[in-house]
Amino acid sequence: MIKNILVPIDFSDYSKNALKYAVEFAKTFTAKLYLIYVVEPMIYPADFSMGQIAIPSTDIDIQSRAEEEFKKLTNEIDKSLQVETIIKTGKPFVEINETALEKDIDLIIIATHGHTGVEHLLFGSTAEKVVRKAPCPVLTLREPIKGFVYKNE
Repeated sequence: MIKNILVPIDFSDYSKNALKYAVEFAKTFTAKLYLIYVVEPMIYPADFSMGQIAIPSTDIDIQSRAEEEFKKLTNEIDKSLQVETIIKTGKPFVEINETALEKDIDLIIIATHGHTGVEHLLFGSTAEKVVRKAPCPVLTLREPIKGFVYKNE
């Protein structure tokens, strides 16, 4: 039985489409949706003797913008569904998987951006890392999304 679904959001079109898919999935199973956005701290090397330092002021701006974006997204979701938004700071794949444990998530639905080649080597894939370390099943979605039909509004 799927009761809790976690949907990582980065506010890209990919993740918004994955959310539309997840909404239909949640309706089918009468599941609660958890939407998570992870602010990755900006780290700059100060010099070789001090190591790396984080710049927290921009993180606050990003967090408040994320809260605004979440309000817009949740207003578009069917009011019959339970939705909880979560904003965390850290490495996205770590925070996503930790949240899955904390909230007793039954399924993670995550969009892939489809990076290939050098781009994939340099940046890696958050979705791939989530799949490798997740404490529950993960459904990865790639454009174009097939399967459940969602309203493209």
